[in-house]
Amino acid sequence: MDYVASLMEEVVAKNPAEPEFHQAVQEVAESLTLVFDKHPEYRSARILERIIEPERVVMFRVPWMGDQGDVHVNRGFRVKMNSAIGPYKGGLRFHPSVNLGILKFLAFEQVFKNSLTTLPMGGGKGGSDFDPKGKSDAEVMRFCQSFMTELHDHIGPNTDVPAGDIGVGGREIGYLFGQYKRLANEFTGVLTGKGLNWGGSLIRPEATGYGAVYFAREMMATKDDTLFGKTCLVSGSGNVAQYAVEKLIELGAKPVTLSDSGGYIYDEEGIDRAKLDFVMELKNVRRGRISEYADNYPGTVYTAADASLDHNPLWAHNADCAFPCATQNEINGVDATNLLDNGVRVISEGANMPTSADGVTQFVEAGVLFAPGKAANAGGVAVSGLEMAQNSMRYAWTREEVDLKLQRIMADIHGACVSASERFGSPGNYVNGANIAGFLKVADSMMDQGLV
Repeated sequence: MDYVASLMEEVVAKNPAEPEFHQAVQEVAESLTLVFDKHPEYRSARILERIIEPERVVMFRVPWMGDQGDVHVNRGFRVKMNSAIGPYKGGLRFHPSVNLGILKFLAFEQVFKNSLTTLPMGGGKGGSDFDPKGKSDAEVMRFCQSFMTELHDHIGPNTDVPAGDIGVGGREIGYLFGQYKRLANEFTGVLTGKGLNWGGSLIRPEATGYGAVYFAREMMATKDDTLFGKTCLVSGSGNVAQYAVEKLIELGAKPVTLSDSGGYIYDEEGIDRAKLDFVMELKNVRRGRISEYADNYPGTVYTAADASLDHNPLWAHNADCAFPCATQNEINGVDATNLLDNGVRVISEGANMPTSADGVTQFVEAGVLFAPGKAANAGGVAVSGLEMAQNSMRYAWTREEVDLKLQRIMADIHGACVSASERFGSPGNYVNGANIAGFLKVADSMMDQGLV
């Protein structure tokens, strides 16, 4: 732990005002002390220090024009974290909260997540502080074209392959891909999450949400249990949350919550297929607010977000399982206590680092089944990797083939986490297991390739 303290002192000094990045690094460093005791060669080669430092960061301005002729200027980023096992791979996030520290944390997590998938992908992340909410399709198109005009020189199918993330769905990927194709004068798999008519993969939109549920299923199987009949809390109402709910319904569970930045709904009867269809039309087509769900389904309770509270009441309902699918640090220490007090014994993170350090500690010490995002939500990037493979072959697998591959990958990730946690003396600790298993493949590759 002296090593961790010294490392973190250096990380904080070199990366000030980036608390999410500090949090992500500290969690990994604490897990890896178990590895460094047995393999001091990784410390001697300063492997973790090299992973912490991005290989390359691109930052640029993104000017664009609104529908009224008004000029706007946003900031764009691409953090290329590590390419030891393959080309950089990771999403683009368009959200007002985006800054360099957020993207470094996401890129750092992506390195380990991509390693866990067993596919040859390095880690990266990018995006902009642009907010697509409330913008017309034409404004979003002009922004995406300006963003890609700068980014296109820094990406490629064998260099860096971005995907979507918060604020970047099928519409944005389409505009980005169109501009890349125009500038590069080639049709290639430079982005994933593409439309099915032009190189996309079946199951890609569903993959992150499905994968989080598949991982929970694998964890529960170790206790001879299933998701059938379980009450589940789900946060968010975007792509990940929608498809997590879809798979939970399919497996016989009862999801009861969804949320957005305005608040959350609690439907004690459970969200069924018809209600989910309403949510998908509301969010994906009309781009409305989740409060409309309560207007449409009597008996549902809508609670507006209240920043003055020290907790999120969504996590204070009685339930068996929780699937945080919204954003980072949405579960704080108080929320974690509420979840444990109200019977939750399975937590599978659909978002990236949605649980604070205090919350993670509580879950681990309580001995519940807790799957960190770098393992549980790796299904999205796994199917992105499968999309890259299909693009390279100029071929498309069926829905059933991709879903079976996704289930196999999530089972393999689960197995790798269990094996690593047992091998290094912390059986059942999925946090240590995910961090260690993800690290070893990258570390050994870096050792093989020399000091670069």
